[in-house]
Amino acid sequence: MTTDPRSQAQTEYAQGQAAFEHGDYRQAVAYFEAGVKLAKATTPLGGEIQVWLVNAYNAIGRDREAEALCETLTRHPDLEVRKQAKNLLYILQAPQLRRPGNWMSQIPDLGALEESNLSGGGLSMVQLRSASKRSPKPEPEPLDPSQINTRDNGFLWLALGFVGLVLGGLLWLS
Repeated sequence: MTTDPRSQAQTEYAQGQAAFEHGDYRQAVAYFEAGVKLAKATTPLGGEIQVWLVNAYNAIGRDREAEALCETLTRHPDLEVRKQAKNLLYILQAPQLRRPGNWMSQIPDLGALEESNLSGGGLSMVQLRSASKRSPKPEPEPLDPSQINTRDNGFLWLALGFVGLVLGGLLWLS
């Protein structure tokens, strides 16, 4: 039983989107590349798959390939694909801004830590997790009800009087 290449391409496309959204960009590239081979590159479906492929290439650091494919897509027969490609190309070619070091948090590489745990040295992941748990915040001291100001400041009566004047003025003018 042979299946339609278009439906196979749509399946590859859907699997690629799911992989991309779960952060598995290399697998997404494989799905999108397979989908492009099944769907003709000049069809609207082929164009959509290639737009996603540009994003996946960019996510895994294959920036030159992403930019080259995007350049090609700016001449795609489908208008929507051309628009998306032009927008993506603008983003891909934008200059990278330098950020001061204090704007970003440094996340340590825990891969080396796990390797040292496997060799018998260092803290275990269980010890790290228990150490990272924060102690509960202390309960705030309860307020003494005699310290709470319950005296009426008259604002409510002033606001009600103002609303009454406005409504009376509107009725008188109508």
